[in-house]
Amino acid sequence: PPVLSWTGDDRILFLGDAQGESFLYEVPTERGQVRTVAGGGCQTTALTLDRQASQVVILSASPDSPGDLFQINIASGAGCKLTGVNREYLDEHPPATMEKFSFERAGFGIECRLWFPPDFQTTRNYPLLLDVHGGPNGAFYDSFNAIQQVLATAGYLVLAVNPRGSSTYGDDFMKAVMKDWGGEDYLDLMAAVDLVSERPYVDSDRLGIHGYSYGGFMTSWTVGHDDRFRAAVVGAPCTDLYSMYGTSDIGISFGEVQWGGSLFDAADELIKHSPITYAKDVSTPVLLLHGEADNRC
Repeated sequence: PPVLSWTGDDRILFLGDAQGESFLYEVPTERGQVRTVAGGGCQTTALTLDRQASQVVILSASPDSPGDLFQINIASGAGCKLTGVNREYLDEHPPATMEKFSFERAGFGIECRLWFPPDFQTTRNYPLLLDVHGGPNGAFYDSFNAIQQVLATAGYLVLAVNPRGSSTYGDDFMKAVMKDWGGEDYLDLMAAVDLVSERPYVDSDRLGIHGYSYGGFMTSWTVGHDDRFRAAVVGAPCTDLYSMYGTSDIGISFGEVQWGGSLFDAADELIKHSPITYAKDVSTPVLLLHGEADNRC
């Protein structure tokens, strides 16, 4: 989908992300300041410009809506919702609600999103599920996540953390995961679980964890280093970085950047940071999901 449009005179409109949120920006084609037109509290994935270059229509999702079209006045930033595609369904099936919070750890602010069941009550106890995103340079947004919604509406608290390595928080933050998979990123996630587990409505004896791709890597890594989780779902994981280097479609190009060298130069580090190295220490029940056609992980 288009994320950039030239107005036909001297301006460019484009979509950009920051702190897990999307924004519509405007910048002159010549040197000039970038102006924020609208956004925040959403994930926007496409735009189209009208012929007069005065209005733009964007496709945007938010924590309580899977996505709709919005019309934005470029000059003022004022907007209106054009569609309500899922209005009737959401009226009958209230979505989970989300709380966003951050904490400081080892030099960085770590942003978290905690999803609550629609009928949440502070006097009850709820199991907590940790959802780990892929990447490692992916990120959770102020958006509608179907898996998190399904789990939360089934009665779980769902914790979605953007640990170091996540995108949209700056270059230093994103690069902090390089050569350290399962290091400080893992500690960020566990610190978030520790923090949320202090809340009186969290049943710390009923913790679960799941993730896909890099999230599968981290889930595998976690159960090899921590036995607090009652169950884990490992999706499309890269559990052996040593073998992944030569078998994945991105093993060489991606691996040498992320893991610190080639199979020959960084063999010890690849083995050290591979979850399979710690498989003997796993006591958590694990459901492994992987597709036969996956040539990446």
